[in-house]
Amino acid sequence: MLLLQPQKKYFKRGDLAEQEKKEYEAKHNIKRIEEQPSTSTQEPDHPNTIAVDEDKLPMNISRQEVIRRLRDRTEPIRLFGESDYEAFQRLRKLEIMAPDINKGLRNDFKAAMDELEQDNIDELIKQETGESDAQKINLKVVEDNTSLESLRKMAAKLGKGDENHDCDVILKTMQFLLRCWAKELNEMPPEKKKTVQWKTQSAIRRQTEAYLAPLCSKLKKRTVSQDILEYLAGIIGHVLNRDYVQASAVYLQMAIGNAPWPIGVTMVGIHARTGREKIFSQQIAHVLNDETQRKFIQGLKRIMTVCQRLYPTDPSKSLEYNAVKPI
Repeated sequence: MLLLQPQKKYFKRGDLAEQEKKEYEAKHNIKRIEEQPSTSTQEPDHPNTIAVDEDKLPMNISRQEVIRRLRDRTEPIRLFGESDYEAFQRLRKLEIMAPDINKGLRNDFKAAMDELEQDNIDELIKQETGESDAQKINLKVVEDNTSLESLRKMAAKLGKGDENHDCDVILKTMQFLLRCWAKELNEMPPEKKKTVQWKTQSAIRRQTEAYLAPLCSKLKKRTVSQDILEYLAGIIGHVLNRDYVQASAVYLQMAIGNAPWPIGVTMVGIHARTGREKIFSQQIAHVLNDETQRKFIQGLKRIMTVCQRLYPTDPSKSLEYNAVKPI
């Protein structure tokens, strides 16, 4: 064998494969055509320059911009064996076929923080230009001369069958607690209003107000469903009586319900029992219905916590008494 030279005791497997290939071509009279190097795409001399064919569009954006746009679309920034220009072509194809990017769920907390930050910037600009005499940034509060004692008197007839009265008491109580929350934030010292904690609490308060807006609109129009109105009346009644443990129990029953998750058989017997629909309505987990209900249920829990902090009661009637601390 020609591969095994006198001065060598071994040979490479690649050399053996190449020798066998040549013997096979000679045996079958096969002529090998040498491959010509392609002149269309060559390695660039500079890392920022890319040589392309004349029939292809030039890469008119940087590699960093291509990476950013691909990551915005949750696409890989480079496939196996892909060049920078091929990644650019893939990005162009994605932008042509799907111009709209799915941003996913909206971050309401970040939006509230951004809105609050913009309001602070606008207020500071007014102070510098002399358009505002205020020396500190406050949250807007609209007074209506409502007190906790007046709400407690109105709550004496809560849940007695008068739905219009129940809607009025629930609406006024939620608005009253939101005003109290805003006043608490406004009364903080000016040096604390520059901290991240104050901005976070202000953004949470504004987000809570936005979450409760659909519920307040339904209460004004008297379009709240009967089962939710019963739960809200129970929660507000216990909150005004400063019995936060019972209010939390009613809240949990409204939010997650007490029905077991059905697996397999969901109905026993052929005929449904009398009043079965009414029994089932008390076991619905309303937080699972839609996103709007989930938001106002979350906002309701926040104002319950604020009420417990502003109007404390006995530890036996408080929920997580040691965990509720002032700002």
